[in-house]
Amino acid sequence: MMNSELVWGASFFSGSLAQLIAQLSGLPAVVLLLVLGLVVGQAGLHLVQPESLGAGLEPLVGLLVSLVLFDGGLNLRLAGKQLQRTVIQLVLVRLVLGLAGGALLAHALAGLSWPLAWVFGAIALATGPTVITPMVRQMQLKSDLAQTLEAEGLILEPTAAVLALLLLQLALGDLPHWQEVASLLLLRLGGGALLGALAGWLLVLVLERLPKEATGLQLQVSLGMLFLAVAGTQALLPEAGFPAAVMVGVVVGLRLDEQASQLDDLIAQLAQLAITVLFPLLAADLSWAELSPLGWGGVVCVMALMLYRWVVVQGAGLGLSALGWREKLMLSWVAPRGIVTAAVASLFALQLEAAGVEGAGALKGLVFLTILLTVVVQGFSAPPLARALGLVEPQAPSDAALDAAASLAAGLEQQPGGEQVGALQAAE
Repeated sequence: MMNSELVWGASFFSGSLAQLIAQLSGLPAVVLLLVLGLVVGQAGLHLVQPESLGAGLEPLVGLLVSLVLFDGGLNLRLAGKQLQRTVIQLVLVRLVLGLAGGALLAHALAGLSWPLAWVFGAIALATGPTVITPMVRQMQLKSDLAQTLEAEGLILEPTAAVLALLLLQLALGDLPHWQEVASLLLLRLGGGALLGALAGWLLVLVLERLPKEATGLQLQVSLGMLFLAVAGTQALLPEAGFPAAVMVGVVVGLRLDEQASQLDDLIAQLAQLAITVLFPLLAADLSWAELSPLGWGGVVCVMALMLYRWVVVQGAGLGLSALGWREKLMLSWVAPRGIVTAAVASLFALQLEAAGVEGAGALKGLVFLTILLTVVVQGFSAPPLARALGLVEPQAPSDAALDAAASLAAGLEQQPGGEQVGALQAAE
């Protein structure tokens, strides 16, 4: 068993190294975070063993993920009814077709039993901000497309976590009927959103009374309220803490425009730090032994799942003028799975193994294979595809370039003797 300080230290170092390499090389950061996590973990050098952190790892991961969701909620701005309709229609169609298609592919190609295949279909719905946001920001996608991808992930990530838990309970026999799954899904999502909105409203009342220059205190109060809301909601309604975290961010972002922008700079840095440490830490838990029993059937299943998203997006885009064929093509391809998917799969595998359900290892292996292939394949292919489709925002000149241009212009306006050289003099 490894020393827990060494586990955290190695995770932080590998994550920061991945971010440094990404910054210097231009390679996708999420890919490097995943690769370095595999290298230092059970699939590589065995330097990081997450199981040595014990039972405290799960709640800590949950709180850090809620921080990322809170950051996403702060930035959620869906300007215009067309964009709002696009996101709602995409989420609803993905919830139905994505769940059914994922379950069918997992059963037919990867050999999972039907109960576990439905659990996989729900887990695979999550394309959250822990992986989408870094990709979108690094690619510099156009605003509407970036907001659509981020909003889809913000809504579906907590939804997928709640739905997967309910389907797991159905597979274990804790829930007798499908009807209870639907009613409990609405209860936990609605209850989580309501409690999160209440916590966000209380947080706004406090932040409005704090001096604007007290940004450090604003950050501390915000994190305290966020973590209390998530933990309290989680205690009342299992897995409802994630929708609560999103709603806290949404309410604060809508009510406090100027202060929210100042607060978001600090929250964004902490959210980036959470992604930097969590991604390699959870990737380190993956071993090749969990992937090998799946064989080529697992690989074919994941590739088919990636291509199946095109069908889902086409169905979701019917009647929507906000989506051109370029945007639909990009939306069809970008759907990597990340931290929440890994955390949920690891937790569920333990519960299934404790209950003696066959196929628990195969479920976890297929989920991690989905993360591995979607992050690597889409992480490398999405940026050139976005550039080819003309969906990248034009880059603004950097501060250094502007300073250099100003210095050059000033130099050209002076002769060696100190006389000015104007544009009109040159024309005489």
